[in-house]
Amino acid sequence: MRLAVYNVENLFQRAKVMNQETWKEGKNALKWYAELNDLLGEVEYTKAGKSRMVSLMESLGLAQGDRGPFVILRRNRGQLLRRPKGGGIEILAAGRADWIGSLELIPAPIEEEAMRMTARVIRDVNADVLGVVEAESRPALKHFNEQLLAAVGSVLYENVMLIDGNDSRGINVGVCYRDTLALDSIRTHVSEQRPDGQPLFSRDCAEYRFLTPTGQVLLVLINHFKSKGYGSPAENDARRKAQASRVREIYDQRLNEGVDFIAVIGDLNDTPDSAPLAPLHQGTSLRDIFLHPTFYDGGYPGTYSLCNAANKVDYLLLSPKLFAAVTGGGVFRKGMWPGSRPARWETYPELQAPIDAGSDHACVFMDFDI
Repeated sequence: MRLAVYNVENLFQRAKVMNQETWKEGKNALKWYAELNDLLGEVEYTKAGKSRMVSLMESLGLAQGDRGPFVILRRNRGQLLRRPKGGGIEILAAGRADWIGSLELIPAPIEEEAMRMTARVIRDVNADVLGVVEAESRPALKHFNEQLLAAVGSVLYENVMLIDGNDSRGINVGVCYRDTLALDSIRTHVSEQRPDGQPLFSRDCAEYRFLTPTGQVLLVLINHFKSKGYGSPAENDARRKAQASRVREIYDQRLNEGVDFIAVIGDLNDTPDSAPLAPLHQGTSLRDIFLHPTFYDGGYPGTYSLCNAANKVDYLLLSPKLFAAVTGGGVFRKGMWPGSRPARWETYPELQAPIDAGSDHACVFMDFDI
């Protein structure tokens, strides 16, 4: 059987701010959006908080109206603010209970060739269980399976499953799997909270328990940890470490319950030697598929962007018995922009520009026999 994980960077639409030619173009706007969203969610608005809200709204292009280049401020009921004729913004609400609405990122469509490139990767990896990171929703994943995979001549997945997570941008984790496996149960950890009351997991730590044709239990934990893209580095590191620690607890608990074949997979947004991921790499029985003698990394140690060592963020971490059952594996990069010409790795001939790439991430896969 084959297990794989692939960060598809959304299938049909992604936030316009994340769909620019370079990350630098949207980085600040995404940071402002996150900070403003946090401030708008406060129970009580302080004078300093209101002043910062105004500054952030102006930076996001909301000085003249509720729609900026990258965000929409939806005000359904109550009074959040007013814009005096003389200019500026005045926050009227005393707290979150005074108004109903939301701050939303404006979506933009994915280029058709990029969608097909994503489909080609999934077709050629042909995993029995595919962990999908950054899918918009279950309907989007289902539509991609039925339409885009069919368009590139792929065998379709009989089953797709996704539970919406905590990210309002439509960035979720899900699975596609073959009928050769039976989905026995699903557990979600989407409601778990940090001490400050905020969600622990950036998206979710979804547990999918499969039964193999031989009756063995295969437990797959899919995750997408906090990124380094915006927010303070110290806070981002602390959140990833808290997420890694909780995943480690879940893993240990399932082992103690007698589950032998466990895979912790996903985009963990940090390197194996980083302090935030230490709970999953130190003092644990989890083993990285990259360390298996039959695994081939294609000559590059990373899974993202240029695939250098500092770009290893996508993982298949395995319990001892599952690691022992591995018969092979590798990193599939044909749908990634190679970064230079001559290419760093073989690509599909249709990949002629960065915008055509299926993802900035490689698909990591392994074959196993249980």
